[in-house]
Amino acid sequence: GASRGGEGMSVLLETSLGDLVFDLHVDLCPKACTNFLKLCKSKYYNNCIFHSVEKDFIAQCGDPTGTGQGGSSIFKKVSGKKEDKYFADEIHDELKHKNVGCIGMVNAGPDTNASQFYVALRSELDFLDGKYTMFGELAEGHEVLERLNEAFVDKHNRPYRNVRVKHAHVLDDPFDDLLPDAEPASPPPERDDRPEADDEVVEEDEATVEEAERATHASQAKSRAVVLEMIGDIPDADMKPPDTALFVCKLNPNTQDEDLEIIFSRFGPCTANIIRDRKTGDSLNYAFIEFETQEASEMAYEKMNNVIIDDRRIKCDFSQSAHDQWKQFKLGSR
Repeated sequence: GASRGGEGMSVLLETSLGDLVFDLHVDLCPKACTNFLKLCKSKYYNNCIFHSVEKDFIAQCGDPTGTGQGGSSIFKKVSGKKEDKYFADEIHDELKHKNVGCIGMVNAGPDTNASQFYVALRSELDFLDGKYTMFGELAEGHEVLERLNEAFVDKHNRPYRNVRVKHAHVLDDPFDDLLPDAEPASPPPERDDRPEADDEVVEEDEATVEEAERATHASQAKSRAVVLEMIGDIPDADMKPPDTALFVCKLNPNTQDEDLEIIFSRFGPCTANIIRDRKTGDSLNYAFIEFETQEASEMAYEKMNNVIIDDRRIKCDFSQSAHDQWKQFKLGSR
């Protein structure tokens, strides 16, 4: 039997962003709670990353491969049988996704619970009720979840900075042990090319933040573009500037295409297009410069950002971050 009427401060997940403490519904969801507690105890979750964070929805974790495709239940570990990889759902009407920080089992359909779990990043996710085994609630660490919810992610919802479960500490476990009590070693962290969320440089690292913001804008722009395409407003949602195009702004209104081509051609052959008001033909003080190679555009960016042309200090950026202007340019030139 479980302590405190089936609720207890059961598990502390020490993550790169801080500690999350969960109370588990050990009476209502004995199988899911046994699985979670024993996987925690066997250090299965140590070094797992949050491989998917969907803002204001859920964060997913618990796959040692970090892909969202892996993981198996403790029951398979105990029996060694393939059919024990998954365990059955424990869904109860009284367990609702009402609060931020509900914890439940990720599944790929009924009765396919293994090791992956999700944590709710907002309240009232009632459309998850009845479909997923929700086996616990966040007791402490709401500010940590808020930080997780703000993570910059790529188009697959994977954070640009790895957020890991460093250690899972079992605080209260009412269930008998399934495995021998020997302390297993933690699996080594799978290092990849992404920085870690708790690397010391997080605060100063403007470039990565900008890159991440740029990617976030890009994915938002993409979803807006897809909607526009669906309602027939733009010809193709993937109409995006090539990697070889540089966006230059804060130009002097008198600067001409030819001037820019002369100045920028030292990095390689290029064409400059100053964007002009359709009615008056006046320069809007920004331009796209298209090079033949990405190297040339990157070199131009490094050397020409903040350079003075015709008494104006210009700004360069990669045109990916300016695709609204790019669309207007491309649609305007149709």
